[in-house]
Amino acid sequence: MHDDIEKVLIDEEVIQKRLDLLAEKVTEEFRGESIVVVALLKGAILFMADLLRRVPLAMEIECLNVASYHGGTESSGEVSFLDRKLPDVSGKSVLLLDDILDTGRTLDAVMRKLKDQGAEEIKTCVLLTKDIERDITLEADFSGFTIGDEFVVGYGLDYQGKYRNLPYVGILKNSAI
Repeated sequence: MHDDIEKVLIDEEVIQKRLDLLAEKVTEEFRGESIVVVALLKGAILFMADLLRRVPLAMEIECLNVASYHGGTESSGEVSFLDRKLPDVSGKSVLLLDDILDTGRTLDAVMRKLKDQGAEEIKTCVLLTKDIERDITLEADFSGFTIGDEFVVGYGLDYQGKYRNLPYVGILKNSAI
């Protein structure tokens, strides 16, 4: 699996240090509140686990299964909600976690759904933000790292369901795609 990686963009130690900073910011933002964390599956699961262990706040943790890449290396532009039931967020403050802010379509679609479900406040937190022009004007409230317009895997991000368990973020070799 490691042999399929062309280049490590962000190593494990750097990710863990940045999570400490993100946790401090999230804790300060929601201090004194009880929040609902909604993590987008499957990509945000490692990020969620490592980040939330650092956040000393009362919280409910929910997961929402959505898809936009559909097995490719670029967002399809279509967001599919794979769960039949959405988390109960009515009147609650929500922290929405995702692995990467790419086109913005996924976060935008999920935010609209959660607002329709009555969320009082929604803040977004992503591990990675691609430095690209987006069709949708959207920036994450909290972001771990900014990267170029590259297809990356590891630390939750996948290619065709593989590489999520890498402890770092890297670029796949063309031969692996």
